[in-house]
Amino acid sequence: MADPLRILWLKTGPLHPLDTGGKIRTYNMLRELKRNNELTYLSLWPDGTPGEARAQASEYSDRQIWVPWKETRKRSFKFFVELASNFLMTGLPYAIEKYRSHLWRDAIRRADESGDHDLIVCDFLTPAVSLFPPGHKPRLPVLLFQHNVESLIWQRTAENSSGLSKPYFRSQWQRMLRFEIESCRAAGQVCTVSEEDARLLREELKLKNVCGAVPTGVDIDFFQESTEPRVPKSLVFLGSMDWMPNIDGIVWFAEKIWPRVKEKHADATLTIVGRRPVPKVLELAANDPGIVVTGTVPDVRPHLANASLMIVPLRVGGGTRIKIFEGMATGIPCLSTRIGAEGLPVTDGKDHLLADEPADFAAAIDRCFSEPKFAATLGGAGRELVASKYSWEKINEVFEGYCRAAVKAED
Repeated sequence: MADPLRILWLKTGPLHPLDTGGKIRTYNMLRELKRNNELTYLSLWPDGTPGEARAQASEYSDRQIWVPWKETRKRSFKFFVELASNFLMTGLPYAIEKYRSHLWRDAIRRADESGDHDLIVCDFLTPAVSLFPPGHKPRLPVLLFQHNVESLIWQRTAENSSGLSKPYFRSQWQRMLRFEIESCRAAGQVCTVSEEDARLLREELKLKNVCGAVPTGVDIDFFQESTEPRVPKSLVFLGSMDWMPNIDGIVWFAEKIWPRVKEKHADATLTIVGRRPVPKVLELAANDPGIVVTGTVPDVRPHLANASLMIVPLRVGGGTRIKIFEGMATGIPCLSTRIGAEGLPVTDGKDHLLADEPADFAAAIDRCFSEPKFAATLGGAGRELVASKYSWEKINEVFEGYCRAAVKAED
């Protein structure tokens, strides 16, 4: 067995509650990585975080360093002042600048220079704002773990926006692109969550230090195949409902696809499951009795077990959708746009359904509603795919290999 690595892991917050795909991915990877390595978790501690998250951090790290941080409340007066100041006075995208912290920068520098670690893992692009301040290069080798190509999300948002918001989103996209390129070049190695993201970083951003991709995994023991009858003509959407791509996707579905579904299936229902739904999402349920918005739930499995079809109508995004693999593990058939399933090794018509245009998306829903045997076969094939190839143990072997290669490259 190889000697343990001493890893300094950078993150913008504790992982509990496990209410986003990114947190779930990191949590499961760290638990596997911790079996044979030493992990120090250095993170911001957002104001208002439940205190039990400190104790729960021992599940995925050996020691923790917390740095206090307070996020400006969205849509408050101060929030709009910060947006204006960012737009006029800095070159950083607001989604990055809001995390810039002198306390975080100093804590990272002390840990980097302590001699207690072999490697820094920058989890997501965001910590790079304090890891690579102007004029400073970390002593330790750095592996930047990109869960998304962040600039691609902003590019797609700009392309799908209109009116006064379009020039703003275009500006944020250009800023994110510059920051992403600079940060990735500053790291020793970069890994992604899909081969498609790795290709984009190499070809579009011209990066030469992309070591490869870490596939998406799933806890196949936790997300077991459901054996109970599914509620007919019921759709479920899972995702953080304060994340812009999810908001855009479900609103687009409600406006362009849902009316087509209701024309043929007046008794169809849609359940939107995810934390912190914004007013635009809550309005969908207020205006249609067939739509339910749950907000945060303690366990998504009952919703996956009850529904007859999982939908992922995303038009914006990058990385991979861990929620799709969780759904597939329970045996629920899944229907997604190609962007929604981007980076996942799924086959249209065999273990997954893909549709991009509203008419095609609605037709695929109609087929699953009208042909339950086809839907059940699709769901069973999806379960078989993820159970056979994508356990977290297998995923960790790939990621730990990248960590060791990053350290060796600096020797």
